[in-house]
Amino acid sequence: MAASLGQVLALVLVAALWGGTQPLLKRASAGLQRVHEPTWARQLLQEMKTLFLNTEYLMPFLLNQCGSLLYYLTLASTDLTLAVPICNSLAIIFTLIVGKALGEDIGGKRAVAGMVLTVIGISLCITSSVSKTQGQPSTL
Repeated sequence: MAASLGQVLALVLVAALWGGTQPLLKRASAGLQRVHEPTWARQLLQEMKTLFLNTEYLMPFLLNQCGSLLYYLTLASTDLTLAVPICNSLAIIFTLIVGKALGEDIGGKRAVAGMVLTVIGISLCITSSVSKTQGQPSTL
């Protein structure tokens, strides 16, 4: 089963939501190391309180979860062999791009070369899938 252009765009949006929020979640959860409680249960509760009362953490977390919901809904009608590579590979690309925009070191020329090769591979995968869909006669 091949994917339609709308399904591919939904998967790219999932990757953007997943990958784009990772550096933001990492930055917002930096204060978690300052939480110290005597028991593991109190430690867990205090960490949860610290994270969920922090809007800098909560907003990217909710966007990330929206990406997960969209992924779940899209999987109902999309081929798994297309959905997994698109979402996971492009999420890494979005993570690197947002991380670089936030001032993180992404690894130099090798990371950029890896991103270019990943995008080329995903583009071939998408092009193959979309062209299969457009070439099939309608069964209506």
